[in-house]
Amino acid sequence: MPDLSWRDSITAVLKDSADPLHFTEIARRVAEKGLRKQFGATPAASVAAELSTSLKGDGESSPFEKVSRGIYRLRQHEGGQTAAAEAAEAEVEEAEPETGLINAFGMYWRRENVLWSQPKLFGQQQVGSTAVNFTGQRGVYLLHDRREVVYVGRTTDQNLGRRLKDHTTDRLSGRWDRFSWFGVLPVEENGELAASPSEAFNLNNLIATMEALLIEGLEPPQNRRRGDDFNAVEFSQVLDPEIEKRRKKELMDEIKTKL
Repeated sequence: MPDLSWRDSITAVLKDSADPLHFTEIARRVAEKGLRKQFGATPAASVAAELSTSLKGDGESSPFEKVSRGIYRLRQHEGGQTAAAEAAEAEVEEAEPETGLINAFGMYWRRENVLWSQPKLFGQQQVGSTAVNFTGQRGVYLLHDRREVVYVGRTTDQNLGRRLKDHTTDRLSGRWDRFSWFGVLPVEENGELAASPSEAFNLNNLIATMEALLIEGLEPPQNRRRGDDFNAVEFSQVLDPEIEKRRKKELMDEIKTKL
């Protein structure tokens, strides 16, 4: 299959979907269907940028419609928009960026997958995307004993990697085996963390972020979805390559001793 452009890939995914899709789900399906070979570090952001560029640049000629915040479909009526789509675009013109105060997060990452002597917190947005090092991230984090939250912390002057490393030797050392984090620094297309948050403070996105953090961190049974307006992209943990090298070396050494 040829390597399609982002625009053609998005069109193909939306054409096959009976329902409108969030831009993160579009990116996931592009990978699942094998429509592209290269994804970079931020495929969801690439999809969102392509959709936004088309809507702003092509206007009514764009093949896409924005149904609601972060949700898109193929244009339903040739030569014009539905009233719902027009209202959604008008709302987005005045709304905050898609991700709000939190730009990226990771849930239940394994402590054992990090080499704590020189911590590197690797994560990827989806299968096939470039791994990102979140060691320098700022925000808040949770320490878990399996699924139970045992500690809540924040990273301001020190980065996320340094704060977590401290917890491997302090009074909490034996109390946690997983961690979750919520970061304010966005990921650039080249896979690097931005130097500063992309969003200025306002009361609405602060409250939405607080709600989302509580829902994601506590997983209350009566909340069936994330908090309103929480569109940060989740990153799955990637094993530190150095740990993988050490494990392979240990395996080879063991094999040699048995020969």
